[in-house]
Amino acid sequence: MTAAANPDREVEVAVVGAGPAGAAVATLLARAGRDVVVIDRSAAPAWRACGVFSSPASVAALRRIGLDARTLDALTRRTPAMRVETLLRTAFRLTYGDDGSLAAPAVGFARPALDAAVLDLAAAAGARIMLGTTVEAVELSDRAGANNRLELRRGTAPSRILARVVVGADGIRSSVARAAGVARATRLGRRVGLTWHVVDPRPGERRDARMVVLRGAYCGLAPVPHGRVNVGLVLHGRDWRSVLAREGAAATALRALQAIPRTTDDPTDWAAAERCDPIIGASPLGHRVTRRAGPGWILAGDAGGFLDPFTGEGLHRALVSAELGAAAVDAHLRADRSALAAYDRAMRNRFATKDAVSQLVQGFLARPTLFEYAARRLAARSQVRETMGLVMGDLVPARRALDPRFLAGLLAP
Repeated sequence: MTAAANPDREVEVAVVGAGPAGAAVATLLARAGRDVVVIDRSAAPAWRACGVFSSPASVAALRRIGLDARTLDALTRRTPAMRVETLLRTAFRLTYGDDGSLAAPAVGFARPALDAAVLDLAAAAGARIMLGTTVEAVELSDRAGANNRLELRRGTAPSRILARVVVGADGIRSSVARAAGVARATRLGRRVGLTWHVVDPRPGERRDARMVVLRGAYCGLAPVPHGRVNVGLVLHGRDWRSVLAREGAAATALRALQAIPRTTDDPTDWAAAERCDPIIGASPLGHRVTRRAGPGWILAGDAGGFLDPFTGEGLHRALVSAELGAAAVDAHLRADRSALAAYDRAMRNRFATKDAVSQLVQGFLARPTLFEYAARRLAARSQVRETMGLVMGDLVPARRALDPRFLAGLLAP
C-alpha cells in the first residue's frame, strides 16, 4: 500500500490526511483518472479521537463511494436510537427516522477498520498511498495553475512533492488550513474531548446508544463491532478541566463513568468496565475556518471546520465534503477556474444552517435549566422529537429545526 516519495515529484493532487475524507477524495479522483497521492504520518490506520456513532446518512454516503454491503456489515453495529439523558434524568430517544423497518439504521463504526477500508478503495482506484510520512511544511501558491509545494519526511529521508491541487483532510489541526491562513478558534469556548473503548458486557444485544449529560460535561456510550463500546467524553466545565489537569485522563474518565446512572435496560457499572485501549484526547475540541478553498487548495472533513453537534454526524459531513470536493478538484483540473470557489459556497450552503442548529443545542447544554426544559418537551412531543432526530442526523434540511412552527412545538409550554 505504501510508496516511497521522490524528491520534487509532481502530481496533480496531493491529499494530506488518510482518514475517511482524504481517502474518499482520493478514491473519487483516482477513478476519474487523476494522478493522486495520499500522505499521512501514521504508519497504518489507528484509533484516534474521532466520532463513531452516525445516522443512516453516513452509511448511504459510504455506499455511494463504493463500500459494499458485506464490508459495511462488518464495520458497523446497528443501533436503534441515541437516548439522551439529562441531569434530572429526563430521557428521550432520537431514532433518526427508523421505526424498526430501515435496512440501514443508525450505527456505531469500528473506526480504524473503516478508515482502512476506505483507504483500500483509494489504493484500488490507483491512488498512491504514503503512510508513515510527515508533512513538515506546506507552501500554497497564491496563483491559480501554479504548483503548491509539500516538504515531507519519512524516517530520516526528506523529500518534496509539487501538486497542482492540495486537499487538506488532516483534521482539526490541519497544516493545510494553517498554511492558507484560514484556521480560527471555535466560538464555543474551551472544550476537551476524551475517547476510548471498553469491553461490552452484552456484546450480542441490540440496544440504544446513550448520551448522558453531566454537570459541565457530557458522555456518550456507543456500542460498536467486536464486542466493544466506544466512550466519548466532552468536558466543557471548568471543574472537569481542573480535574483533568490535576489527576490526569484516567482518573477523569473514571469519575465520569461513575456518574453514569444505571437504568432498567442498562444496569452496567461502566466504571468497572475493562478498558480496551489508551484514552485519546483532543484539545481544543473543534475549530472553524474562514473559507474552505483557495487557488489550488481545498479543505475537507474536520480540516474544513469542526463543530461538535452533540449527537454525531461529523463523519457524514466528511464524506459529503469528499464528494463535493472531488468533483470540484476534477473540474478545476479541467480548467474550470470557478470550481474550487464553488465548492466553498456549496459547503457553506449545505452546512451553515446545521451549524446554527448545533450552536443552539450547545447553547442549551451550557444552561442546564434550558436544556431540561427542552428535553421534557422532546420527551413528550413525538413529532417534534422525530424532526429533531432527522435534522441532527442530516436526513432532512436543517432549516426545519429553525422553522417557527418547530420552535413553537419545542419551546411552547
